Amino acid sequence: MPQIIFTPTLQRHVKVPPREVEGGTVREIFDRLFAEAPGVRGYVLDEQGALRKHVTVFVDGETVQDRDGLSDPVGAAGQVYVMQALSGG
Repeated sequence: MPQIIFTPTLQRHVKVPPREVEGGTVREIFDRLFAEAPGVRGYVLDEQGALRKHVTVFVDGETVQDRDGLSDPVGAAGQVYVMQALSGG
């Protein structure tokens, strides 16, 4: 079953310990996670259901490509890593 992990920085705002969550895409995993922890949704997704600009998600070390639909596939032993996006100059 895929594992989802939030960085320690995000853990200060949303208490979501690493856990295994069923799903074959990032969207399916998020939907199941949000059913268990609804307060996390607003921090990760915007009003249209897309990733917020300040959030970056990796699947097995690769940045997700579909930030709107979250259709990136996640394998049965995959790892979804959620972190705060970095910006600046």
